[in-house]
Amino acid sequence: MIRYIKTFCKKAAGSICCTGSLFALWMLPVKVNAVPVPAGHEISFPGLHISRLNDTACGEAATPVQDTSFKPAATSERVKDTFPHVKDSAPYIGFFDIPDRPVKGRVWALSGITVAAYANSLLVLNQFWYSGYSQRSFHTFNDSGEWLQMDKAGHIFSAYLLSKYSREIWRWTGLPRKQQIWIGGMSGLAYQSVIELLDAHSENWGWSWSDMAANALGVAVMMSQELAWNEQRFQLKFSSFPVRYNDPVLKARAIDQFGHTWAERTLKDYNSQTYWLSLNLKSVMPESRLPRWLNIAVGYSADNMFDDYSNHWTDAGGVYRNYTWLKRKRQLILSPDLDLTKIRTKHKGVKVLFQVLNMIKIPAPALELDLNGRLKMHALYF
Repeated sequence: MIRYIKTFCKKAAGSICCTGSLFALWMLPVKVNAVPVPAGHEISFPGLHISRLNDTACGEAATPVQDTSFKPAATSERVKDTFPHVKDSAPYIGFFDIPDRPVKGRVWALSGITVAAYANSLLVLNQFWYSGYSQRSFHTFNDSGEWLQMDKAGHIFSAYLLSKYSREIWRWTGLPRKQQIWIGGMSGLAYQSVIELLDAHSENWGWSWSDMAANALGVAVMMSQELAWNEQRFQLKFSSFPVRYNDPVLKARAIDQFGHTWAERTLKDYNSQTYWLSLNLKSVMPESRLPRWLNIAVGYSADNMFDDYSNHWTDAGGVYRNYTWLKRKRQLILSPDLDLTKIRTKHKGVKVLFQVLNMIKIPAPALELDLNGRLKMHALYF
């Protein structure tokens, strides 16, 4: 009788498990646990009541009976997969926040703003600068030797600055990093190229291949560092300090060539300008205890220049002036510097301000070496 009951239980349990397993494969996983049933205890199935007799009454050990109840595995990934996933709504992105994925509205908005800003600035430049000079067909000229290459240093710096800030602005769109870098670099080069085209149709200038090479170099300085290191370890910077011309002839010549106002002198007087290559020390010596904002900068400047190639000219009154005795000279300057972008701050406005001001080399003590081999110390060099 005991054997009959055991056989019936096995068949009944097998049928239930087989049917339940097919259902579970479609809906839920099944967990079956084999547990021993102590003597004198009961097992209940729907419609069936079975009791296990004491081992002493049967004269033999009872076989453990399987617990065939369906028990879903609560932690199973399959259980989770059977329920629909509800995606969270997109997180709020503040206007000044940098998204981690492209935002189409920002991409289109910034594209339109960039095109409008570039177009309007070029129109203004054409109206207030080039319109005062005679126009002609496209032509080229070689100005690679003018102003002891200070003009070329200006092209390198301008292209670098435009492409660098363009790349920084495109971070706001959430585009992939490499796209930001290429858009920033190419937009800076395109802007400089349009200016070169305006030169190419002006009687006083022309398309300059050396200018274009300098523009491309400035863009390459920005892009190569971003692609290689995702940061600007070497930064191009600018400084200027007004030069006072005591000689009346030189003063008149400076006004004629470089303008009257402080802004004109800052942008056009090559004698007052210095262009810098500033290296962040911590970025190349990460294990050092140096402050993360400390830089060392090498500057290039020139002096005693009053005409493109040499210091003789004919003034507005038709008088020939010969100042060739005043030797034109190049200078290299070594000076400490600050990388303002490495100064920690939680204020986004301050971060933007530091990013803009970082284009300027701060005044600091400096060691000057001219190409005649003479050294000169400056307590504060601007």
